[in-house]
Amino acid sequence: MEFQGSILIKAILVLQCFSILCASQSQDFDFFYFVQQWPGSYCDSKKACCYPTTGKPDADFGIHGLWPNYKDGTYPSNCDPSKPFDESQISGLTSSLQKNWPTLACPSGDGITFWTHEWEKHGTCSESVLNQHDYFETTLNLKQKANLLKALTSAGINADGGSYSLSNIKTAIQDGVGFAPFIECNRDSSGNSQLYQVYLCVDNSGSDFIDCPVFPHGKCGPEIEFPTF
Repeated sequence: MEFQGSILIKAILVLQCFSILCASQSQDFDFFYFVQQWPGSYCDSKKACCYPTTGKPDADFGIHGLWPNYKDGTYPSNCDPSKPFDESQISGLTSSLQKNWPTLACPSGDGITFWTHEWEKHGTCSESVLNQHDYFETTLNLKQKANLLKALTSAGINADGGSYSLSNIKTAIQDGVGFAPFIECNRDSSGNSQLYQVYLCVDNSGSDFIDCPVFPHGKCGPEIEFPTF
């Protein structure tokens, strides 16, 4: 009986170690996608948009998220249900989040639902390097480093509803930020392709932009609209 008990204890310890190992492995990742979206393109589509309860956002790119990814193109998600979003952890960042990471989903909201989704789906997968406060603060800092609107307007690419060369848009952002972006398009209510989201890659510490190991799937046309907002 003592021998069997010893085997049982060892088996339990092995299972515990395996579960801990799996949990730590589930949070390993290779790099981040840092994704910003143009609000004019979010709203100028068949899908409705609603301004936040704090009012219409600035005519600037807004943060969508900071997403851990693997070099094979896959990504982890919802890594730690035991770490739900805690609003108190970002109390000092709220005003900056409302300005730089606004929600455009309907019905109008204050951003909490949006930020909760981003933390629980993506942020919990980066806990090995960024706790909740650091995750949001790091993302806000990245937006300041990558001023997409300035990079585009400096190259004569303006949110005026006109069409611009996709290659010129990529070049303008690369010249401004230092790294090649991935451009995601959506379609306006008339079916025209338009500049929607810009992906940049960040090292797995969240510190620096890097060359993207892999780009997402998707393709824009050679000429795309940059709608007003």
